[in-house]
Amino acid sequence: MALHVMEEANRCLGCKNPRCQQGCPIHTNIPEVIRLLKAGKLNEAGWMLFENNPLTTVCALVCNHENQCEGHCVRGIKEAPVHFSIIESYISSTYANQMVKGPAESNGRKAAIIGAGPAGLTIAIILARYGYQVTIFDSRDKIGGVLRYGIPEFRLPDAVLDDMAYRHLELKGIRFRPNTYIGSAVTIDDLFRDGFQSVFVGAGLWKPRKLNVRGESLGHVTYAINYLASPAAFRLGERIIVIGTGNSAMDCARTAIRHGARFVSCVNLTDTLTASQYESSYAKLEGVGFILNKCTLEIREDGVILADSRVEEDGRVVPVPGTEKLYPCTGVIIAVSQGAESNLVTTTKGIDTVRSGLLTVDEDGHTSRPGVFAAGDAASGARTVVEAVANSKRVAEAMHAYMQSLPMPVTTDYPDVPVAEQVEASAQAEQIL
Repeated sequence: MALHVMEEANRCLGCKNPRCQQGCPIHTNIPEVIRLLKAGKLNEAGWMLFENNPLTTVCALVCNHENQCEGHCVRGIKEAPVHFSIIESYISSTYANQMVKGPAESNGRKAAIIGAGPAGLTIAIILARYGYQVTIFDSRDKIGGVLRYGIPEFRLPDAVLDDMAYRHLELKGIRFRPNTYIGSAVTIDDLFRDGFQSVFVGAGLWKPRKLNVRGESLGHVTYAINYLASPAAFRLGERIIVIGTGNSAMDCARTAIRHGARFVSCVNLTDTLTASQYESSYAKLEGVGFILNKCTLEIREDGVILADSRVEEDGRVVPVPGTEKLYPCTGVIIAVSQGAESNLVTTTKGIDTVRSGLLTVDEDGHTSRPGVFAAGDAASGARTVVEAVANSKRVAEAMHAYMQSLPMPVTTDYPDVPVAEQVEASAQAEQIL
């Protein structure tokens, strides 16, 4: 592995005008990272990666490198680009094992993070570096959000996220409150009441978009976001149709194959796949088929009725009458994007949203309510992980500036209450027995 990494590093031309860095949404200083590695300064290279991108171990595995750093590499014009993804993965995963530094000195202020996905984790880590007492709230039992529950294990192992939970959260003193849905028993108003000076909303997109066709509620049908969260829970048989051809659809198709499906096909309205070439090429390699230029009309117990599609002058894609056919299958996965859920907003006054349910924010993540910030999927819709990190870095600085402008919090309730004596649990148990 190390030999292969160094071979890639030695291919880097060290351009004075690094197009690779320009192609990276968070402008990772790729030439300098590679220079440090080649000079034997792996720890310095690792520190630079993590300072710029707290999720570098994740991005090394799931970024769309072909359209970003590697897609802009000068070498890629005439030959294969320098595969920085391999270099970044090696450096970040190796250096991560040495990250044992404890929390920064507390500045006496508290910040709440709603959602343990890419945006929430990024902001939590950055604020913790400034000394804020950070608590992350998430409706799931582990951190990661879409990273853990929307990306298959074979692309992003849970071990990477578990290590992040230890290195970045536990060691840095960041608290994680799992299985807590903000907008139900606990609201944003409660967070402000309890001393949090600012709140970040990064709840993600967990509401599947419907096809609105007959048969969508049948027992052998599911949505991509639900399937990817727990594929082993579904029994969809050996012949599966995935409706959609985005990256999420590719993940579903490849996951289905790994869970026993023998025949998997993805359906698309047009002849253009919306997934990246990288993801679709892996799907094709693993035997996934494609049914293109088809409209989905109905889902039945024994299959899906599709019809040829055509594009109208106004851009609408409509079915061609008389071309309907039944495509047999044992299971159907609908992968046509997700939307925002509204409970969090409807239980909080003063937060504006657009029609789709996404939060209205300015370029620094301020919502219409003072002290409440948002970024990531909750504000901009579905984006890549690295784009979420890039936006969240800017929002974290805005939250820092906002909280520094506020007076220091003062606790006034019951200031002189004496400390009660501790009662040993074992002694209590003996009395009960």
